[in-house]
Amino acid sequence: MLNKLSRLLDEAGISLTDHQKNHLVAYVGMLDKWNKAYNLTSVRDPAEMIVRHILDSIVVAPYLQGQRFIDVGTGPGLPGIPLAIVLPDAHFTLTRQSGQAGAFSASGSA
Repeated sequence: MLNKLSRLLDEAGISLTDHQKNHLVAYVGMLDKWNKAYNLTSVRDPAEMIVRHILDSIVVAPYLQGQRFIDVGTGPGLPGIPLAIVLPDAHFTLTRQSGQAGAFSASGSA
């Protein structure tokens, strides 16, 4: 998955550190694991999660202005957690409805 992420980032012109890439891949692994138990997303294939959840979340990063952001209705932490990984100096607040997705996003932020 790391190779796929690196290739997609290169194609999109997005430069991340190895640490950020590894963190994003770990997040996908956690999302995949919890998705099997709690049906957090309709995307079942981790490789597709890289495209539909990670890349789709972070392509907006260069256009965000400011340092404080709120992700309302974050579900399993999308797009807030991937954005927090690629913008480590920014502050993200994620809000969600209580329930299964909330338990996952809380574990993802630890």
